[in-house]
Amino acid sequence: MGSVESYFGQLCGQQQKKEEERRLRANDRPFNLSYRYANNAIKTSKYNVFTFLPLNLFEQFRRLANSYFLFLFILQLIPQIASLSWFTTAVPLVLVLSITAVKDATDDINRHKSDKQVNNRKVSVLIDGELQSEKWMNVQVGDVIKLENNQFVTADLLLLSSSEPLNLVYVETAELDGETNLKVKQALTVTGKMGDNIEALASFTGEVRCESPNNRLDKFKGTLAVNGQTYSLDNDKVLLRGCTLRNTEWCFGLVIFGGPDTKLMQNSGKTTFKRTSVDHLMNVLVLCIFGFLASMCSVLTIGNVIWEVKEGSAFTVFLPREPGVDAPLSSFLTFWSYVIVLNTVVPISLYVSVEIIRLGNSFYIDWDRKMYYAKSDTPAQARTTTLNEELGQIKYIFSDKTGTLTQNIMAFNKCSINGKNYGELFDYSGQRMEITEKTQRVDFSWNRLADPKFIFHDHSLAETIREGNSEAQAFFRLLALCHTVMPEEKKEGELYYQAQSPDEGALVTAARNFGFVFRSRTPETITVVEMGQQVVYELLAVLDFNNVRKRMSVIVRNAEGKLTLYCKGADTIIYERLHSSCNKLMGVTTGHLNEYAGDGLRTLVLAYKHLDEHYMKEWMQRHHEASTALDGRDEKLDELYEEIEKDLLLLGATAVEDKLQDGVPQTIEQLAKADIKIWVLTGDKQETAENIGYSCNMLREEMKDIFTVSANTAEGVKEELVCARRKMCPLAAEAPTVAKARAGLFWLEKTETVHDDKVDGEYALVINGHSLAFALEKDLELELLRTACMCQTVICCRVTPLQKAQVVELVKKYKQAVTLAIGDGANDVSMIKAAHIGVGISGQEGMQAVLSSDFSFAQFRYLQRLLLVHGRWSYLRMCKFLQYFFYKNFTFTFVHFWYAFFCGFSAQTVYDEWFITMYNLVYTALPVLGMSLFDQDVNDRWSFQYPQLYSPGPLNIYFNKKLFVHCMMHSCYSSLILFFIPWAAMHDTVRDDGKDIADYQSFALLAQTCLLVVVTIQLCLDTHYWTAVNQFFVWGSLAVYFATTFTMFSNGMFLIFTSAFPFIGTARNSLNQPNVWLIILLTTLLCSLPVVAYRFTVIQLHPTVNDKVRHKLRKEALPGPAPRRPPVRRISTRRSGYAFSHVQGYGDLVTSRRFLRPRKNRPALFKQTDSPLAQNQPQHYRTITEEPEQPMCH
Repeated sequence: MGSVESYFGQLCGQQQKKEEERRLRANDRPFNLSYRYANNAIKTSKYNVFTFLPLNLFEQFRRLANSYFLFLFILQLIPQIASLSWFTTAVPLVLVLSITAVKDATDDINRHKSDKQVNNRKVSVLIDGELQSEKWMNVQVGDVIKLENNQFVTADLLLLSSSEPLNLVYVETAELDGETNLKVKQALTVTGKMGDNIEALASFTGEVRCESPNNRLDKFKGTLAVNGQTYSLDNDKVLLRGCTLRNTEWCFGLVIFGGPDTKLMQNSGKTTFKRTSVDHLMNVLVLCIFGFLASMCSVLTIGNVIWEVKEGSAFTVFLPREPGVDAPLSSFLTFWSYVIVLNTVVPISLYVSVEIIRLGNSFYIDWDRKMYYAKSDTPAQARTTTLNEELGQIKYIFSDKTGTLTQNIMAFNKCSINGKNYGELFDYSGQRMEITEKTQRVDFSWNRLADPKFIFHDHSLAETIREGNSEAQAFFRLLALCHTVMPEEKKEGELYYQAQSPDEGALVTAARNFGFVFRSRTPETITVVEMGQQVVYELLAVLDFNNVRKRMSVIVRNAEGKLTLYCKGADTIIYERLHSSCNKLMGVTTGHLNEYAGDGLRTLVLAYKHLDEHYMKEWMQRHHEASTALDGRDEKLDELYEEIEKDLLLLGATAVEDKLQDGVPQTIEQLAKADIKIWVLTGDKQETAENIGYSCNMLREEMKDIFTVSANTAEGVKEELVCARRKMCPLAAEAPTVAKARAGLFWLEKTETVHDDKVDGEYALVINGHSLAFALEKDLELELLRTACMCQTVICCRVTPLQKAQVVELVKKYKQAVTLAIGDGANDVSMIKAAHIGVGISGQEGMQAVLSSDFSFAQFRYLQRLLLVHGRWSYLRMCKFLQYFFYKNFTFTFVHFWYAFFCGFSAQTVYDEWFITMYNLVYTALPVLGMSLFDQDVNDRWSFQYPQLYSPGPLNIYFNKKLFVHCMMHSCYSSLILFFIPWAAMHDTVRDDGKDIADYQSFALLAQTCLLVVVTIQLCLDTHYWTAVNQFFVWGSLAVYFATTFTMFSNGMFLIFTSAFPFIGTARNSLNQPNVWLIILLTTLLCSLPVVAYRFTVIQLHPTVNDKVRHKLRKEALPGPAPRRPPVRRISTRRSGYAFSHVQGYGDLVTSRRFLRPRKNRPALFKQTDSPLAQNQPQHYRTITEEPEQPMCH
């Protein structure tokens, strides 16, 4: 479609020169309009009223079969060769085109409605010195607009000013990346000074030069020229369309990119027309059938020439030829007549039926209550109705992590305090109990400042705290003091925390509930409510976190004047700095940490140290000197931190759960059993991705090895990949085996396939984004693919949206396997569109992935039902349908072929013309649809019980070229029986009354009756699952045939339409003869018994997985629903390195006086009653520094 539109665009001279740099001026529409930038209107629809008919018909006639039937229809309009009436082709063709057009029009109307809804949203725009309400679609590049709290960001904006201190704004990026954590953006000081002064904003004429529109969500480069000075712009100064403004009363922004140029729309990618592998195979088969049809017609034409020369002259006496028609021309016309007669090898009803089957199987997905998520009222949805059977052939799944595998919620799960483990429940016999939603929760009503949404189940911890246990209280005091969380209290007791990372938010919230409430902070103090008593600590220093230190500390002085250092960090880092007296406690805590790691939890170790006043004064002096040093500042500070953070006393450890969506580990386990490979492509940091890998059972302790590729050069990446490959398969050849072949229509498409190397044992590969960038280059991509495909699990961290799509394309290109991508954010859209099947996780606030997907549902766990049940059934049904459909139509057509040798190759039909018209549309249409919509080899519970049933799908075992040839041979055998048995039986026979029965009309009736009975019996043999609907369709269709036949061959129809119904009395004269019914029985047995015998032999000697399971289910009772089994306790020595944010902390900002300046009184910003934290969704904060921007040039 895109190519068609671009072609017309070139014709109309609308092709624009590619934009290299964007230049715009604030509040200057004439200047900006001169560049012809796109406005803010979006258009996702494909057609309009004028282009729908031509473009849609053009698309439909690109399908080879539709063009063929149009050609056939034209042939039937030529009287000399019209062996069948024109309506036999015209009616089905118009029906097919209409059904498809209506479906396409409906889809496009929905897109138009969606576009209209978005384009008509309102926003405040600064026009002629005053704020005016404008529709989004009328916003232009260079406009200054005002956003208010909870509003969607209208376009890609340069942030100018905001209501918050330091010109900060908080945005939620769920539409972009599926994350509900708040991100922070900050305006330049030079523009922030304008605040909400309309006059200053209206007179602002800053000029922006920046990159051209692109899809990089995490990068932005540009400059702003104001009053002769130039300032650098980066991604932190830009608000992207699709974000939502949160916790910010108002902000002003300058429109940089609008509508189709925004990063959100750039990430939408080009909508491609996806076709299933069955579709591609059908195209190839249809082409082969056309060749076969031409061969048959040529053979019969040659036969006609020979017959005309040898026998035809004898008939011209009483059957003279038409004027001007000689023997060669007669033979030429015969060729085209046979093209019409034998066209049923590719009946148009095949395509009608395929569309109906796909539509029906799509409705099953929409209606499936077991894929309905009640919490968010979200049903599963088949957004594309043409890809169902492809769901049964998936070999590779590419999944996002945040919001797809995880809920993006951190929960304080367990802790170890002074050697005692808290967070687990045991019954009276000492057995570990599984915690469910029904398990009694700890009552925090004694703490009026507790977060009502916080959940904990171990009552003993609350009792220990309330009894005054000093170690437990010190533990939570540390959590309440050692962090960089920013509190906000809108109302008395209603606290909101803005945390640098979700982990920090979870830990501070845990301390809050257990009686140590972090209430407020100033640059010099931290106020904590300890067990109901307010305590103010003097904050002397923050020893901040970074990726090397992997720990953070605070030094505080309590009300009694005692100095204490509190430290938290990765276990390996803290253990090196503990006092020797902690060795015994360290051993017990290590055991607890191993248990936590076994459960896939993220761990931190807590320690403290009392400090001497004199030493502290001297250390603070050196700290001041180091922090003001011009050279080697970081190194000097690190030395001081190392000096003071030693001889620590161990308090315990925390375990935070990065909450997975329900059923994720079980789903991944089931899909792995179905021989589907799952790759995780995430923008998250390596440690987090690895933790989730262990939680999901994708990474396991029993794996032989887990390879990490993190080199920063192409040579280093290659060395690491080669080393991993050699370790997995030492005997493998150095160069990959690439098989080249041709595929597609007319075999024009070149394919390259990299074959898998055999590997003993299970391995995993973890690769970083910067390493992946090198690995995806042309000379390394095969090495990456080869090594990755040897592994059971592949996790790619820190990847960009473009890299996600590149990984999918790499597998598609060299593995010739069906791929599925699943995600929930705009950063997953390119991956979803690149894969054969795109699945969007809906129900979250981010809907961009859903809008681009082929299927959507609310929870990752529904993927196993989509594939193992709906996908497998759809594939099975489609394959059965195609095998049966080709069988019945080849059988039907081959009888014509044999009859040609007995009718002088005259293109006479062996059947009544009305039977030919109704065979595919009436007599055999409903029974095959019944089988294709309702058949199932085993039910859904057995499908879950034996995921191995899925494995034949990716291997194309149920329908391929080999099976198609078998089908043709079967049809050839059946047609020989169906023609020659009735012919031989009726050749010299007579009726009971001695009259001759061997006329053309009686033979035609007998042949078509035998054919219909035989193909119906074949359908019954193919049907595994009988329903009342199947029974009704099968026996009803036979009844309709006999009723129609007796009606059409009746005296009344002959008298009314003499020329149209010439077979008067044939039915009643033939079907009352016992020998006719005997012939029907004999042909049916001769056609069916070999099939039964062959299938029996194959099941005995070479049973498939399906045969084995179906044999087993006859003996066993129906499996019950999978029981909820408590997770198996694993002990692991491998655990999360740390659970901080992956960016450096903002300890400097915490101690900055300027950040916490008093605010003006204003109304509460939260419209909702619960904060994201109260909904157990910790928020995200990032490093912010307030330094005056230095002009780049004058």
